[in-house]
Amino acid sequence: MRETATILVVDDEASIRTIARAYLEQAGFTVVCVDNGLAALQAARDYTPAMIILDLNLPGMDGMEVAARLREHSDVFILMLTARSDEADRVAGLRIGADDYLTKPFSPRELAARVEAILRRRRGVVAPTNELRFKHVVVDPDSREARAGGQLLDLSPTEFDVLLALARHPGRALSREQLIDLVWGTDFFGTDRVVDVYVGQVRRKIEAVTGQTIIGTVRGIGYRFSDERL
Repeated sequence: MRETATILVVDDEASIRTIARAYLEQAGFTVVCVDNGLAALQAARDYTPAMIILDLNLPGMDGMEVAARLREHSDVFILMLTARSDEADRVAGLRIGADDYLTKPFSPRELAARVEAILRRRRGVVAPTNELRFKHVVVDPDSREARAGGQLLDLSPTEFDVLLALARHPGRALSREQLIDLVWGTDFFGTDRVVDVYVGQVRRKIEAVTGQTIIGTVRGIGYRFSDERL
């Protein structure tokens, strides 16, 4: 894949910005680099990037706060960079709205491959189709919007993809491996723990509106979308 999409790289280490720019530009992207959180928020407004590569450990406003502010008004893909090995930090990043993470030190080739894979994921999911209508939930693949109880759900791109994958197979128990194939595809990097995080996020957002457990856990297998089809 070769894109002309803009990628925003946010890292306070000049060496990281330099190598990320080199490999991403070689992959065909336009790259904008900044070194702090405030500059990242301004660049996101100015350039409307397709993806933001965001260091978690920024001085001043850290990556968590930057991601939270971005999610107030944008569904841009966010790939977090972190030097921390603690799973809790990675999970916290995913819960606040990041779509993937990469731990430092990382291979710049893997960074470019992940960017391509994540951007390719959006195109692969949005196939022309009618909206999926259920008693409590409506999922529209074309507009990439989902409603619960008539209320628009605030979903990140990956959260929407997870909900769509489940809603396309109502009543069927899907394993974590099947969800990885449906949402992330063969380009997936990481463990199936990521699936649990995203399903949990989507389930909580639906339950907060409807009071209904639409996505159930199937012990020893995975998850099932159980809303009634209209």
